[in-house]
Amino acid sequence: MNLTISGHHLDVTPALRTYVTSKLDRVIRHFDQVVDVKVILTVEKQKEKERRQRAECNIHVKGNDMFAESSHADLYAAVDELVDKLDRQVVRHKDRLQDHHHAAPKRLM
Repeated sequence: MNLTISGHHLDVTPALRTYVTSKLDRVIRHFDQVVDVKVILTVEKQKEKERRQRAECNIHVKGNDMFAESSHADLYAAVDELVDKLDRQVVRHKDRLQDHHHAAPKRLM
């Protein structure tokens, strides 16, 4: 898995990098065929403070690409919301890949 964490208008500290990595482990625990992950952390210049910190992520898994974004007043809370959204998408993708059809019962004559 290739993991790229970049920051826009902020420096990505080692503590922030380890936090994002530890949160993304939950996604990888549910679906292990993740090929590439790109995370962009942004501080936007807005007048309202509640949606200023933004996190967005692109995940390339086997057979699909997924995107999620989240914004919050706190960057760590934005990362938490982002991982929740990605986790739901990955679990839904995994359910679609699994074969839920049961074989027809054999008839006895």
